[in-house]
Amino acid sequence: MRDRFESALTFPDYLETVRKHEELWRGVYERVRRPADAVTEGPSIPGTWHLLALSEDWCGDAVNILPVVSRLVDELPNVDLRVLSRDENLDIMDAHLTNGRSRSIPIVIVYDDDFRERAWWGPRPSELQEWVMTEGMKLEPGPRYAQTRRFYARDKGNAIVAEILALLRSAVRG
Repeated sequence: MRDRFESALTFPDYLETVRKHEELWRGVYERVRRPADAVTEGPSIPGTWHLLALSEDWCGDAVNILPVVSRLVDELPNVDLRVLSRDENLDIMDAHLTNGRSRSIPIVIVYDDDFRERAWWGPRPSELQEWVMTEGMKLEPGPRYAQTRRFYARDKGNAIVAEILALLRSAVRG
């Protein structure tokens, strides 16, 4: 896993490869602000951690999530982030299926310093995921995606930051 992680793109390098929704990816990344929770909590997370995200540039959830995760990791000196294509890494994806059946992305996997998997998260913040799986599925795709985008705009990345920090705390506890 170490070799695959090290061969994966950093988020800024990944951003250079996006073609679908390129302006949206760049716009979200530029608007994300330094997460205050990371500044206060980051130093209390012991160890060295590696986050591996599976993504594709067409994914609306990924475009709203990965820029936030990248900005969070910028504030955590002992955590790094790399991004791999889901479609080119189906073995990793298939080990992290949503509800045991769906290749939903993004997925963020936490590895320790020895590159042992310790936890994973995805494909979206729990509150939004619960809505998508219940009420959201009753809607046609257009209105469902509009509601999803509203969630991300209202939340401003707070749920993502809280859940990724909780994931790291969980990985530390083992």
